[in-house]
Amino acid sequence: MFFITNRPFVEGNKSSDMRKVNFDLDNNEAAQSVYFCWRDDAKKAYVELGNENFMKAMRKSPARQVLFYIHDSAQFPEEHIFPVTEKLQALFDEQDKGLVDVVPVIWPCDNGSAVLKEFHEDQIAAEASGIAFARALEKFLVWRESVKSGEAPCLKRMSVLAHSMGNRVLRQALFCWSRYHRKAQVPLMFRNIFMVAADVFNESLENSREGRFICHSTRNVIVYYATDDRILGTGTVGPLGADSASRRLGHTGPEHIHLTPKNVYSVDCDDVNNKYDRPNGHTYFLNDEKSEPGKVFLHMYDAMKKGRLEGHDEHRNLIVDLNFRSC
Repeated sequence: MFFITNRPFVEGNKSSDMRKVNFDLDNNEAAQSVYFCWRDDAKKAYVELGNENFMKAMRKSPARQVLFYIHDSAQFPEEHIFPVTEKLQALFDEQDKGLVDVVPVIWPCDNGSAVLKEFHEDQIAAEASGIAFARALEKFLVWRESVKSGEAPCLKRMSVLAHSMGNRVLRQALFCWSRYHRKAQVPLMFRNIFMVAADVFNESLENSREGRFICHSTRNVIVYYATDDRILGTGTVGPLGADSASRRLGHTGPEHIHLTPKNVYSVDCDDVNNKYDRPNGHTYFLNDEKSEPGKVFLHMYDAMKKGRLEGHDEHRNLIVDLNFRSC
């Protein structure tokens, strides 16, 4: 399994191609270094490939698309992130083997014993990771655009699935990319960006907000939300700062859809989120209680296959219920 991370390694931050590495789970500082790696899934061992080897290996992969998965807070590699990635990969393979490589993007969450201990500090780590992953985006853009003599350009379509606080990482990565690399703009790099239970303000995608670069970077932005998501409720969302507070995008959907770019779509998941993730109703993008592909997953799969969104009303909204069928 390919993965990208800015989480510190026990072996230090001096990058070296093909070195064996291990996560330093007691260090949750958001490093500016970014590492392109491979996981031996059988041995649960990691190798830093280096960005050039990583890009070459991804180009050679038979998968036609790439889906970057940016995880939630308080998620650790072997306990949470890699198992979810494997489940996502299996679900896609069941629908269309060879469609996609799912690549986790791992940022440094707190493990309960580090210096930065609270949920609020994960918010800081998520946003601070933006600089590192902006560098990764620039490397991917160069990879996609580079064509050597006798080679065809890389035509793999790329999408992003960001879950909960992973959307903060995504927002800041694109903002930093525009600011430090792209002269206040970002290229149209992705086919779809799936924002599931997004732990960002519900005005974030409006044209005056930093999250606007999410919309500029992709063909489609799909916001999945549920008003009974307990993790995003006011009692569990954690400190928001002394001078500001707002409802969450993953709780209500866009506050003012007419102020967002026209490639933003919202999906109301109230009817399925708790059926797939009881009692929190927060992680509802995988399978149902019978281990069958969930309705939200099938909606994402349909968008991956077609590159277009179907079934939305004139307000760009869709309700996913238990009778929903992917087109």
